[in-house]
Amino acid sequence: MYKIGVIGDRESVLGFKAVGLQVFPCLDSDEAVKTLHRIAKEDYAIIYITEGLCKDMGDSINEYKDMRIPAIIPIPGMDGSYGIGIANVKKSVERAVGADILFGND
Repeated sequence: MYKIGVIGDRESVLGFKAVGLQVFPCLDSDEAVKTLHRIAKEDYAIIYITEGLCKDMGDSINEYKDMRIPAIIPIPGMDGSYGIGIANVKKSVERAVGADILFGND
């Protein structure tokens, strides 16, 4: 059975533990990259990463973008949103449809 993991700063991820998700508190993006690679090899179908760490993990996250699993999803952390999650949705829609149908300026 597949699992769901959450990588981020301790304050941002502990709440997810209460709903049964596996949490991986990390102090910095280097530790988060190591954690990502480790759990991606395990049975994690979805890995949420706080945007605060995600912003410095671009190359590591891109290694998984065309894979079916794990799906790596940026989420806002305790320090708020950096807009990374919505930017990724925009890129995915543009790639699938061939145009910016979400935020186009017609």
